[in-house]
Amino acid sequence: MTEAPMREPTFLVLTALAATPQHGYAVIEDVARMTDGRVRLRAGTLYAALDRLRSDGLIEVDREEVVQSRLRRYYRLTGVGEQRLAAETARLHRQATLAESRLRTRRTPGEAFS
Repeated sequence: MTEAPMREPTFLVLTALAATPQHGYAVIEDVARMTDGRVRLRAGTLYAALDRLRSDGLIEVDREEVVQSRLRRYYRLTGVGEQRLAAETARLHRQATLAESRLRTRRTPGEAFS
């Protein structure tokens, strides 16, 4: 059975955690950076997604620390999360390749691809 396509925020959160464990606010900043500010996750949206991803087994708590009297929890991808992110990345790549191919057939000879 094939997994349903991921929603963009889920894909971006997993992508942020693919490089290194991060705490929530760092994920918010990383997603904004990766998307050139196009996607700004709200804290409530992020933490609901993190809870769902944990219960789905895609991420886990890496460590916790106290910073300025507040608990900071770091998350990391699990092996299952890494596999799911890789599968979604491959799916998106196939879709982008198909779109590029079809766009190429529409151009006249000598027309630049932008």
